[in-house]
Amino acid sequence: MLFNHTERKRFVVLGLDGLPASLALRWAKKLPNLSRIAGKSEPINAELPELSPVNWTSFFTARKPEKHGLYGFTSIDPRTYTLSINNFAQVLCPTIFDTLGENNLVCKIINLPNTYPAKPLRGMLISGFVADSLERAVQPPFLLGPLREAGYQLEADTSRGILEPDYLFNQVAHTLDCRLQALEMLWNDLAWDLFTIVFTETDRLFHFFYPAFEDENHPLYPKAAEFIYKLDKAIGIVLDKFEALPGEKKLISFADHGFASLETEVDLNTFLAQQGYLEYTHRPKNQWDSTIISPASKAFALDPGRIYIHTSDFARGQIDPAHVEAIAAEIADQLMQLEFNGQQVMNKVLTRREAYGENPVGNPPDLICTAKPGFDLKAKFDRAEIFGFHGRTGTHTVQDAFFYSSDGQQISTMHQTGQIILDWFNITLTD
Repeated sequence: MLFNHTERKRFVVLGLDGLPASLALRWAKKLPNLSRIAGKSEPINAELPELSPVNWTSFFTARKPEKHGLYGFTSIDPRTYTLSINNFAQVLCPTIFDTLGENNLVCKIINLPNTYPAKPLRGMLISGFVADSLERAVQPPFLLGPLREAGYQLEADTSRGILEPDYLFNQVAHTLDCRLQALEMLWNDLAWDLFTIVFTETDRLFHFFYPAFEDENHPLYPKAAEFIYKLDKAIGIVLDKFEALPGEKKLISFADHGFASLETEVDLNTFLAQQGYLEYTHRPKNQWDSTIISPASKAFALDPGRIYIHTSDFARGQIDPAHVEAIAAEIADQLMQLEFNGQQVMNKVLTRREAYGENPVGNPPDLICTAKPGFDLKAKFDRAEIFGFHGRTGTHTVQDAFFYSSDGQQISTMHQTGQIILDWFNITLTD
């Protein structure tokens, strides 16, 4: 039996990774398509910590981190102390795509972070960051052939970073073209109920060249402007397709966090070591070598602002659980006094309970730190200085994440984006 597409109630999601509402409003004065959505709604706040995998997971689960279990880019093995990159496999609750599929609704998804490796769903999925293998990034598998033929590139190569701006700008221009090719492949049959596409190219450039997007006198401003005009055309393509849809429909567009120019990176492990809370057994092999954490350590940090008290939850941990709160309070107090060039670094240092409630799933930190805008919290294992610059000029912020809803609906935090979708389809989320 043929399905009448005009009877479908549709929802479209346009993700603009890392786009600050304030920057969008400034650029919208020059851009015909961004001006259609910028300044129409209030900014929203990211979930903590303000990282892409945490916040995009909050979108596609309609849950906060304490319910989905993602707290950062990495996890530490409590036995071996090795780090691993988090991915879709670490998500500890159902997704909205699972829920929609159970209600016979079809989802099509392009470049959504933390959906790798791709899982089967009722619909189609092309995973986003941290995808590194196209074979494992697509569902159903028959998508692999057309994407390979089109030369689809999963991710821009940022390895040359700030040293080769032309290369990086060319890379993101190419991956943006790839997203639009995929859009044409997946959209046009209209055999879907929810369509999600995320442009992550903004985040990639902002990390390395954010001041160039704010300052017309910056030497890279022409390159930044060229990219923004290209992005604006891509936004226009999505908006035009949405407006041409038949029947009842809704679109939301949002960023997973805000952005600001970098004042300095702030390494929490160096801070903890200098304050006597963290000791190492030997020299690290690289910045990620957490195997050097000594049994004598009271605490350690993981990117971006997660601090763990070194209890018997870890193989070498020797801190009595009864002392966790006192040690955490000491560290939090010292961090709140940390300054850089007379500026207070931290906005808040929250305990696990303050940040995530009584029964968070997964492995939440004992302390979660949020910095003042411009300070980029890190947790490396090879740095000698707390403050420094390491090839980046922009950093995430909790506040000022872009948001727009075609019907004027307003929300305040990232996980509510997923709830909007469930509400649209009259589906109740159950834990």
